[in-house]
Amino acid sequence: MRTPTIAVIDPFHPRITETIRNALPEGWSLSVTKGPSEDERAAALAEAEVAVVMATPMPRSLLERAPRLRFIQKLGAGVDRIDTRCCEERRVGLARLHAGNAIPVAEHTLLLMLAACRNLPRLDAQTRAGRWDKEEVRGENRHLHGKTVGIVGFGAIGRQVARLLSGFGVEIVYYDPVRAEEVDEAALKARYLPLDDLVAEADVVTLHLPLMPQTANMISAERIQRMKPGALLVNAARGGLVDEAALADALRSGHLFGAALDAFSEEPPAGNPLLGIENTVVTPHCAGATIDNFASVAARGVENVRRFLDGEPLPQGDIVLDPR
Repeated sequence: MRTPTIAVIDPFHPRITETIRNALPEGWSLSVTKGPSEDERAAALAEAEVAVVMATPMPRSLLERAPRLRFIQKLGAGVDRIDTRCCEERRVGLARLHAGNAIPVAEHTLLLMLAACRNLPRLDAQTRAGRWDKEEVRGENRHLHGKTVGIVGFGAIGRQVARLLSGFGVEIVYYDPVRAEEVDEAALKARYLPLDDLVAEADVVTLHLPLMPQTANMISAERIQRMKPGALLVNAARGGLVDEAALADALRSGHLFGAALDAFSEEPPAGNPLLGIENTVVTPHCAGATIDNFASVAARGVENVRRFLDGEPLPQGDIVLDPR
């Protein structure tokens, strides 16, 4: 009977680590990092055949310290923080979980939209401090009803955002490098636009693309200037999609109403100027992080590990690298 060692190198909450442990077949063992340093992560990987990873980077320097590693299972969709070239050279398999976090990320996206439209962080702080000024709020806050929401990236998450918005009385436009089928556009009441047209027409632009060479800095300084005056930018995808300096300038100048951000080009974003701008709502790249969703994430990840080790095919949407 196969008894592989699975390394966990993220600083997970104990309940999350236990959820992974409970998903393992009998006889499989778990090697959990004792801390966040590369040395501690390398120690957890030293005897492991498999690594499961959520947000922790896996650069070449770490991969080269994992001599027995055969497979990496990303417990999410984006693999931009894993050195895929090194994985190819070392014949290490790599899989993601296509659409594994679509529901919580879409819900968090809606939360960010509403919180930014209603200036929620500022109102919370003011109310706690004893300030009570409804009329100032009436002169600044906005609602979603009647607005045009532009969804950039119309995969599983973007489409789930469209479903959640269906009851808000908004018009939905979208851009994706691969246009959706007409039947899907009709079902989601979404209209396709080229990206430059979308950013110029939408009152809210929300990003749901992976970070790749083709998408890096996609929301450039030029596209930020093309956005409608008073528009809102929401990013619950990857920070590298946005020119953050240009976004900060557009917020300070009043060209944009606000930005709601769950992802930054450098994380944690210590010293990022966006943190000091009042008309931003920020969260720590946690859009997909709910305990409700993680049991199914862990189960899917462990099943992919089993399939890989047993020589069975992986789900087509999950495969990134398969050297077998």
